[in-house]
Amino acid sequence: MPKALVVIAQDGYQDLELEGTRSGLQDAGFEVVLASKESGACTGKLGGSEEATVAIREADVSDYDRVAFVGGPGASALISDADALHLAQEVVRADKPLGAICIAPAILAKARVLSGKKATVWDSGGEQAALLEQYGAEYTGEPVTVDGKIVTANGPDAAVEFGKAIGSRSW
Repeated sequence: MPKALVVIAQDGYQDLELEGTRSGLQDAGFEVVLASKESGACTGKLGGSEEATVAIREADVSDYDRVAFVGGPGASALISDADALHLAQEVVRADKPLGAICIAPAILAKARVLSGKKATVWDSGGEQAALLEQYGAEYTGEPVTVDGKIVTANGPDAAVEFGKAIGSRSW
């Protein structure tokens, strides 16, 4: 069974985005493994509770067929996190599908893997879109954007579509 690594914030992941991402991946036949800054308990913005079985720094890209970063207020802590940035870079180097939803596409931008790519992001005041463009991405403003093996989405309303896109595409 193919495996997907889904990265969530330790505190403040977006519950609906996780659910949409996970269901899309599971419907496509993937085993979903959760990762966070540290392994252990994670708390959702909406009160959900999950268990991360992998710390980001210990994730081995060769163990997974694709990787997705889930947003939520807690994901902002990962935007400049060296382990998260390294993971995104390793996924691209391994030529595997990489996804991010909500503010998490900012992680991909800071990892410099969106340069020359079309991408979207949750953006309430222009700040996140500007960050994507600062790192060479073309901001689309779409709910979900697919460019090559990179899938980005703009928030909870796009979570189901994002999950289907990252799960069902055969690259």
